[in-house]
Amino acid sequence: MLQPLFADRICAVVAAPTAAGMLRQLARALKRARTVELRLDWLRSRQEIFRLLAALARRRLRTTWIATCRRRVAGGRFAGSPAVQLELLRRAVAAGCRWCDVEIETAAQLGAADLRRRLAPARCLISFHDFAGTPPRLTALCARLDRAGGHAIKLAARCDRLRDGLRQLALARHRRRVVAVPMGERALPLRVLALREGSALAYAAVGEATAPGQLTLEEMRQLYRADRLDRHTRVYGVIGDPVVHSLSPLLHNTGFRVRRINAVYLPFRVPADAGRASLRDFLAAVPALNLRGFSVTIPHKERILDYLDGCDPLAEQIGAVNTVVVRGPGWLYGYNTDYVGVLRALDSRSVGLAGCRVLIYGAGGAARAVAFALARAGARVAICARRLEPARRLARAVGGEVIPRPRLAREFFDAIVNATPVGMHPRVRESPLAVHELNCRIVFDLIYRPMRTKLLQMAARRGIEAISGVEMFVAQGVAQWEIWMGERAPEGRMREAVLAALRREQNR
Repeated sequence: MLQPLFADRICAVVAAPTAAGMLRQLARALKRARTVELRLDWLRSRQEIFRLLAALARRRLRTTWIATCRRRVAGGRFAGSPAVQLELLRRAVAAGCRWCDVEIETAAQLGAADLRRRLAPARCLISFHDFAGTPPRLTALCARLDRAGGHAIKLAARCDRLRDGLRQLALARHRRRVVAVPMGERALPLRVLALREGSALAYAAVGEATAPGQLTLEEMRQLYRADRLDRHTRVYGVIGDPVVHSLSPLLHNTGFRVRRINAVYLPFRVPADAGRASLRDFLAAVPALNLRGFSVTIPHKERILDYLDGCDPLAEQIGAVNTVVVRGPGWLYGYNTDYVGVLRALDSRSVGLAGCRVLIYGAGGAARAVAFALARAGARVAICARRLEPARRLARAVGGEVIPRPRLAREFFDAIVNATPVGMHPRVRESPLAVHELNCRIVFDLIYRPMRTKLLQMAARRGIEAISGVEMFVAQGVAQWEIWMGERAPEGRMREAVLAALRREQNR
């Protein structure tokens, strides 16, 4: 078996404007990492660089240091000449750095032999960065990087489509000594999977992210366990827009960890403004990713129906899917567990639904699941939505009524359910309804992040019982997990993880 280039393949990135700031980050990094990149170009002056290197020279820790002083031409912050850049890297080697990351723009000027001589005994990682997109001819690019004479090469390029990121990971799979770094929010899950595909390193931020889509060290190490993934790891995920702030990865990955299942759950941003093209891009990547199933959230719960090969009868009746099982190559089957989540959330408050009059604000995929769940439980359903025609269709489907927005202030309901994303993190100051429109006994907001939305705060101030979407979120997620795994989920541990995260966020 080939020995890896680095003892720890998750590389903690330390980047700050002062030596003191870098050393504070370094202390945090050393608790979880044995490979550390020092971004010298982020330091605001040469004096700060000298202070940092002097402190490192006194430490001599059993850590692999990678010195980087990236010039602006390659997307870095260093404004000096290549000659000064090399001199600073030489000083970093003298301070104990075993590797130097040198961008191809500098390496090509020196030549392979001269570069190795100047930075010996350190090894050289020759890097290429493209923050605009993924180059079309990656094989030719790798050959150019190889000719620069380094001990390994790195390709970091922006990915606006999953297939571009997969092309980068394919290089790591088929070549030794390659670091593949797909950049951008679309590529975030590929950063986690890079080590599984054979990348020599995956980068994680200790402080501020130094590249688009870069995850934190805690996320890479604990949430996704990126260094433990292998070719047998089952991959699951969530598609939506927005999706980066979803707690679904925490919920599901907690379940995998507790049950010791070799699986990972990742967030895939499928942009709403790109229409069906982005959804097709994701679905085309399903086989290459070895995806076994995925959750579907706003705005794709209804659109996904057009791409399924089969569907649970209840989900088909609802007209929205939030859970997909990949039953074979290119064979997708859909379910709706939002339905279960609604009923469990209301049951937890002993809400008797039979005969109740309930207003649902919204008419999208989530609203459809709520409407069918309530109607089947015997509630009288009313729909109010910004767009009248979808509201009418949903009301007809469940035998309910449509309430125009101007009438809300004069109507009374046993419960009001917000099934829109208004008020969701990070737009926490917004509310879908005004205070004078909350004429009811109970307000149930499907949003779970934050736990106490602006809508729920308004309801509480009026003495109205407020129900957070957390219970629904956990219940629908547990149902998904059990569909995929075929066994009972550790529901208590999964709920505890989500609640702890929400409380930390609330107390900041």
